[in-house]
Amino acid sequence: MTNEGNMNELKYAVIGAGAMGYRYGILLQNAGFNVDFIDAWEPNIQAVKEQGGVWVSRDHEGRHLVPVNLYTPEEYAGDPDVWIIFMKQMQLEDMLKRCSQLFKDHQVAFSAMNGWGHFEKINQYFSEDRIYGGTAIIATVLNGPGDVDFIGKPGTGSMHMCAMNEKVTDIEKAIAHDFAAANMNPEITTDFKGTCMAKIVFNSVVNTLCTMYQITMGQFMEFDGAHDMTKQLVSEAYAACDAAGIPMINTVDEEVESIEYASRVGNPLHYPSMYQDMIHGRKTEVDYINGYIARLGEQYGVDCRTHAFLTNGVHLAELAFQIHHQQ
Repeated sequence: MTNEGNMNELKYAVIGAGAMGYRYGILLQNAGFNVDFIDAWEPNIQAVKEQGGVWVSRDHEGRHLVPVNLYTPEEYAGDPDVWIIFMKQMQLEDMLKRCSQLFKDHQVAFSAMNGWGHFEKINQYFSEDRIYGGTAIIATVLNGPGDVDFIGKPGTGSMHMCAMNEKVTDIEKAIAHDFAAANMNPEITTDFKGTCMAKIVFNSVVNTLCTMYQITMGQFMEFDGAHDMTKQLVSEAYAACDAAGIPMINTVDEEVESIEYASRVGNPLHYPSMYQDMIHGRKTEVDYINGYIARLGEQYGVDCRTHAFLTNGVHLAELAFQIHHQQ
């Protein structure tokens, strides 16, 4: 890669200036790194231009304006070293196509999107040795166009990252160094599918149940049956992963503990992104989360009926929400 001799000065561009895209990009920018943003949501683009930046809060307080460089794919003429991709699964294919003229052989892509399905799309433009996936256990809310709220104190949350070909490279170490400087607590792993599946399993519990019942993560944990529900969903998902030959980075009990800690201590007041999508009339990503686990189980002969049931349950909750708010 052309920049391996200058790894301390990586340039970043974020595709998808939504909740997580803003969080990663702004934290990197605040740490002194060069960051651009690309988005396709016109109200967001217009708001940032009119405001001169994006409004940033933390836990609903300290709202302040942060100047950012935001472009449409057609406007952008930069040449970043690293693309950070945070789109909704349903929108990714079109966005990558619109950005395709910007992709160069020396660049790499990192994504910690929810669900499974995005790596195949990214792989159409970047070879496996230039793709890095991961998890982002970080709560963020997009209040509206050009207005984002970081949930949790500085340094809250954690993330893993792994090369798609599972080989640790100098540029991955450099990206992890920059993420650490931005207070995002990265950890490099060498098991790509297991690393990415950990976030899917996390979301298959918290995102799904909090969305169906319209409650916060902390409110879910206050329910007497929360532990049993969490363990049932995690155990079912792990059985499917085991049959598929996907080794997980945590045991079942460790994953349950991680979900409970993040919900009870880390982000008890947070409504997950799936809930935010539903209440704003956007299609949820449940088909790429619980739906993916259910399909994986079916493929390898493992009964994942709870995940299949919850996939339909979220779609029913979407319909119910729409009906109630049309009256």
